[in-house]
Amino acid sequence: MTSDRGRLVVGVVSDTHAPRFWKGMPERVAEELRDVDLVLHAGDVCQPSVLEELATLAPVHVVLGNNDGPDVAAWGAPETLELDLAGVRVAMIHDAGQKQGRVRRMRRRFPDADVVVFGHSHIPWDETDEAGPRILNPGSPTDKRRQPHGTVGRLVLADGAVASWTLVEVS
Repeated sequence: MTSDRGRLVVGVVSDTHAPRFWKGMPERVAEELRDVDLVLHAGDVCQPSVLEELATLAPVHVVLGNNDGPDVAAWGAPETLELDLAGVRVAMIHDAGQKQGRVRRMRRRFPDADVVVFGHSHIPWDETDEAGPRILNPGSPTDKRRQPHGTVGRLVLADGAVASWTLVEVS
C-alpha cells in the first residue's frame, strides 16, 4: 500500500490468539482503534474472525504468525510484508528473533525499511540505533504473558517520518 506523505494514524496489534484469548474484540481495543486510518496485525491471529472484526474499524494488513493456519493465509496474510505508509517504509514480520542483535538482523532482512513491526514475544518493544530501522512490537492486547497489562500500539506517521509511537494499556 502506498499513501501520500500526509498524516496517517495506524493501530498496531499482535498475538490476539483467538479464540483462546480473543473471544471478541475487547471494548478497550475497539476504543483505541476507532479513529485509526489503518490496522497492522503482526501475526498469531489464529482465526480470521479477528481480522474481520478489526476490518470494521479500518483496513487491515496482517502477516502470518507461527500459530496461524491456511485460513489466515487465505485472508491475505503473507509471511512478511513491506508497505509505504505516508512516506514511511514499514516492514512486518511475526518473529524477529532474540533481542540480542535484533535491529541489525532486521536491517539485513529489510534493508529499505524505516520501521519494522513484529510480534511473537508478547513483550512491547521500541528499539533503534543510529543506522535504523526502528523496531516496534505492540505486545498483546489479550495474552499479556509476563507483562502487567495487555497492550496495543498507536503509530502516527506524518510527512515521511514517525511522528509518534504510543503504547496503550487495554487491560
